[in-house]
Amino acid sequence: MVKKRLAHILFWAVISAAFIGPGTITTAAAAGAEFGYQLIWALAFSTIACIVLQEASARLTLASGMNLGQAFKKYLTDSQIGKMMLWLILAAILLGCAAYEAGNILGAVAGTALVTDIPSYGVTLAIGIIAFFLFWYGSVESVAKVMGAVVAFMGICFFLTAFIMKPDIGAVLQNMAVPSFPSGSDTLILALIGTTVVPYNLFLGSGIAKAQNIREMRFSLSIAIGLGGLISMAVLIVGTAITGGFTFEQLAVTLSEQLGSWASLLLGLGLFAAGLSSSVTAPLAAAVTAKSVCQNQQSAGRSWDEKGRYFRMIWISVLLVGVGFGISGVQPVPAIILAQALNGIILPLIAVGLLILVNTSELMSRRSINTMFVNVIMSIVVFITIIIGVRNIARALTNTLPVQLVNEMYILMASLVISLLISWPVYNMITKMRDK
Repeated sequence: MVKKRLAHILFWAVISAAFIGPGTITTAAAAGAEFGYQLIWALAFSTIACIVLQEASARLTLASGMNLGQAFKKYLTDSQIGKMMLWLILAAILLGCAAYEAGNILGAVAGTALVTDIPSYGVTLAIGIIAFFLFWYGSVESVAKVMGAVVAFMGICFFLTAFIMKPDIGAVLQNMAVPSFPSGSDTLILALIGTTVVPYNLFLGSGIAKAQNIREMRFSLSIAIGLGGLISMAVLIVGTAITGGFTFEQLAVTLSEQLGSWASLLLGLGLFAAGLSSSVTAPLAAAVTAKSVCQNQQSAGRSWDEKGRYFRMIWISVLLVGVGFGISGVQPVPAIILAQALNGIILPLIAVGLLILVNTSELMSRRSINTMFVNVIMSIVVFITIIIGVRNIARALTNTLPVQLVNEMYILMASLVISLLISWPVYNMITKMRDK
């Protein structure tokens, strides 16, 4: 029984592998460097939000036999606008996975540079070859378990580094339980939440959910994502070692001076593991998402199987994009900015759609349909995703245009207005779906 549960936890750790990449580590470490422990509550909240949405997505599949993409197609795309939105979601996720794949590989290269002089192109090719053989010869389940092991290694690196630093546990727990909003922290708070609650992970979690009952899934997924959240918190604690401008090189130097060379080595290995795990899961998420949206009765043959040509075509394309940027060393900034803007649109759409689907009586049984308590929790999370979405769109526009359009306060106000405008029709739709 224990062995089986550990295997399930390792399997669901692929979700943690997907969201703990170089971007998450950079954001968490920067939050620690600038504000100490004060923003660790945002990571605690984002971990809970991630568990809530991922559990709902996997529960949908286990209860109905349909993954998230299939359920979207059947119940939420009756109109042409609905169908266009589904294809927009797919395009945004594929573009986002390709753009972030490049950032993941470049992050792994940066981690390697802290501990070794291996040329960047050598590290990039090594990651590409590892990922290729994992996908080509392995199954989705085997890839998930390997990534779970990589996440475990990454966690050990950051936990050990944080432990050596001897943090004030009382202050950590206090800031975890009591939210604070220090001046200038708005952007980092939303970034900490946004790097954990990722749109394509909802399709990934739904697409790989199988061979478990809902109770087993809920336990294993919660433990796996919870440990991922603790790793992010350990990264934030490690980031508190540095004062002033944040870079990983400066953090490595600071840790070496304070704790010895082993701390710098653990930092480099942890960053490399984060880049490697996300570099493998991004192509997997893209392929699983494309399969869930594109597969239909006409293409229900072997083309979209894990070894099928369409499934392989997707993950190979995403992997090649990342390896190409990794070898060239060029940051794919325009693509990442566009991906941020598109994710800002699709994250609230997916979250709202998921909330409706898990309240649909035709899909969910009495035991699996949302309870009132879960609806309240999911509604709060959906509200936060709207704030993150509006902010990401505004940030992308600000990074593209020569002037700053609006400040963070106006973005928050706009998010509140938008969420209030959509809450009533969403409530009415949920009522109708439950009554059916």
